[in-house]
Amino acid sequence: MRTPDPVPGPAGPAAESDGERGSAVVEFIGTAVLLLIPLIYLVLTVGRLQAGAFAVDGGAREAARAVVTATSSAAAEEHARTAVALALTDQGFGPEQAFTEGAVRVACSADPCLTPGGTVTATVRVAVPLPFIPPILRGWVPLEVPVEAQYRTTVDQFAEVR
Repeated sequence: MRTPDPVPGPAGPAAESDGERGSAVVEFIGTAVLLLIPLIYLVLTVGRLQAGAFAVDGGAREAARAVVTATSSAAAEEHARTAVALALTDQGFGPEQAFTEGAVRVACSADPCLTPGGTVTATVRVAVPLPFIPPILRGWVPLEVPVEAQYRTTVDQFAEVR
């Protein structure tokens, strides 16, 4: 009759010291946390910048359309700012940014602005703040990214001058 082979296992001094046991798990968790936190912040920041890009793009398009369809040149800019405020709100930004100086610019190729066949160019600029940065730090270091978009459209050539 044959005797079974002994089960191979740690022998000698390595078997006596269990000080390294489980350290690979701890090292993996520590490294994963150190790498995942910046990666998550990067994804959040890029997502917020993309939302800002969507907001200014949609805002510029709707601002130009609002100017072209306005009843008068005097009311056109107010309609444009309101359209931009709606576009900013849709993407999670405050509508008050649409009413700040330099946020919405409307340029016309003709005078008066709503001359048939003329073009209207709307430019929208928004400062996208970086996420999770306290307002107290914003005063010392500029922690926002400006995002800008333009849209050009033509006034209907068969419309009357408004």
